[in-house]
Amino acid sequence: MSDYSDTDDLGEKSKSQVKRELLALQELGERLTTLKPELIARLPLSDALQKALADAPKHKAHIARKRHIQYIGRLMRDQDVDAILALVDQVDASTRQYNERFHALERWRDRLIAGNDEVLDAFVSEYPDADRQHLRSLIRHAQHEVAHNKPPAAARKVFKYIRELDELKRGLK
Repeated sequence: MSDYSDTDDLGEKSKSQVKRELLALQELGERLTTLKPELIARLPLSDALQKALADAPKHKAHIARKRHIQYIGRLMRDQDVDAILALVDQVDASTRQYNERFHALERWRDRLIAGNDEVLDAFVSEYPDADRQHLRSLIRHAQHEVAHNKPPAAARKVFKYIRELDELKRGLK
């Protein structure tokens, strides 16, 4: 029977466990390179890591990019990874939370375009910063497009406005 485990009697991590953790930091660093600069600025990162993330798009060759991601992974060792992960998961488009929020905003848009003043009142009560007159104008244009089978340019404007209100409400802007 083998006495192998990921930790020895002193509670230290095995070499394999350390490598897995370092690879996880590199993967997180790679995810950070895909974020917009304004989101990176909101993260609790050191100046060196922010500069490395800003320099990441400059590395086009595969091996250069790989080395740079490894460098970012080394810099990630000194960061508050839990705080970074929490914010990245909140804004990352691949997370379920982001997708659910996006779909909820789409449902609001569809209800506003198809609805009446009661739906608008419900929306304004949930988003008190909404400019009722501006929103009503956007909705009217979107309804006109639907009635005349035109492309949904105004519906996109309604959604953009709703998304901005939601980001303002959540403190993302």
